[in-house]
Parts: sequence; structure tokens; C-alpha cells
Amino acid sequence: MPISAIVQTYNAERHLDRCLKALEGFDEILVVDMESTDRTREIAERHGARFVVKPRGEHRITEAYRDFAIHEARYDWVIVVDADEIVPPALRDYLYAEIERDPAPRAILIPIKNYFMGKWMRCYYPDYILRFFNRRGAHWPYEIHSRPSHEGPEVKIPAGRTDLAYIHLANEPVGAALAKMNSYTDSEAIRREAGYRPIKLLYEPAFRFFKTYVLKGGWREGWPGFIHAVHDGIYRFAVLAKIHEKHIADRPKDIDRDARATEQ
Repeated sequence: MPISAIVQTYNAERHLDRCLKALEGFDEILVVDMESTDRTREIAERHGARFVVKPRGEHRITEAYRDFAIHEARYDWVIVVDADEIVPPALRDYLYAEIERDPAPRAILIPIKNYFMGKWMRCYYPDYILRFFNRRGAHWPYEIHSRPSHEGPEVKIPAGRTDLAYIHLANEPVGAALAKMNSYTDSEAIRREAGYRPIKLLYEPAFRFFKTYVLKGGWREGWPGFIHAVHDGIYRFAVLAKIHEKHIADRPKDIDRDARATEQ
């Protein structure tokens, strides 16, 4: 059975050549682009990809374009890949074999290797992502870090099969990770608002650091592991702080009281 490989792009020239080269064994490569202004289209067409431009409009997250793309694909089985990810040949062969099984799963959770400061962060592995599924009846919600809904059973690739894991090429510098934190925490604060209590500010960020660095073994990655664990703790603190700010927005504030006092 054929498989469509889908890539969403926006000014993705940095890693796109390596990403698409790894997809050339699939039956279709579909690139859904958000009006790039760099060499994205040129690179995509060089690899024989079908290039579709989807205007950015009001959307600024890839999930909206993933939903469009899975319905734009020619084939029912789809693999969704970011423009900074590589699908190893062993994974491609594994997926084709799986969909020929009887009965075949309707979706497969795939492990991913994430890198920071050039090191594979084993403390985050396998970090399963749902990127391979049958698109019939599937939908990708318009929410950041969401996963697709689909019909039928799903299975996980064993974590020990590191040869089948996505390779995430981003290897973000600290500055880029911090720059993304603001927009990501905005979205996560909305999702996590239910059940918020101020006491969480005292222990959740610290536990997030402890979980990453100690329980998941971030200490094995040296200083990069320590730095990323601290980043995790700050990320959780930012989410909770934004929720707290929203909760107290309508309460009397010292700044308003003092400003009124000067006006009397």
C-alpha cells in the first residue's frame, strides 16, 4: 500500500534538503508551505515534491496546516515530518511492512531523538510522537503540540529500536529555545488553566527540574543535560505564572491604589 510523506514548511531551507532526501523512498512527498520567502520551494521541487502553498492567514502554528495537509495527500497512509527531521531508511521499511500486516494498526507512535548543544538528550527519549496513521476519519486539532485524532488502534515502536527513531536536526541554541518559550507557554497556560492552584508555583517547577535531571537521567548528559533540565523548570514556572496573572487580573492592585492617591 502507498504512503504519502507530508512536510509543513515556512522558510525551512536550513534542513529541508536532508529532510526530503530521506523521504524519497515514499510514494508521494507533499510539501505544504506557509508562504516561504527563502529557497524552500526550489529545494522541494528539486526532490520531486508536490508543492502546495497554504496562505498563513490567521494561523501561526503548524497544526492547522497539518490538518489541511493530511486531507490534501493522495494516499490514505500518511507520515507527517517536520522540515528539521529525518526519517531513517529502517523506519520507512518498517512502516511499509506494518501496513501490510493483517490486521494492520491504524496508527503508529514513533520515538524521536532530540538534541541540545549537540548531544542526544536520552533523558527525553523515546518522547513518542504520533506521526504515522491512516488519514480516513482523522483530524488534527488546531492547538499547539496537539496530536491527531484517528480511528482504530495504535501501537508503539519499541523504545529499544533506536534505529527506527526520528532524528530531530534542530539542535536549538539556548537563545532559540528561550525565544520560543513565550509563545509556547501562552498556549500551554490556556490548556492547563483548569485545576490551577497557586501552591503549584512552589513545587511544580522544582519537580519538573528534578524529574528531568534526576529521574530521567539528565545528569548523564553533562552540562547540556543540567541546562536543559533548568530550562524545563523555568518553562513550567512560566506557564503557572501566566495562569496566576490571569486569575488575579481583576483584583485590586497596589499600582492602581497609589496612582489614585496621587490624583486626589
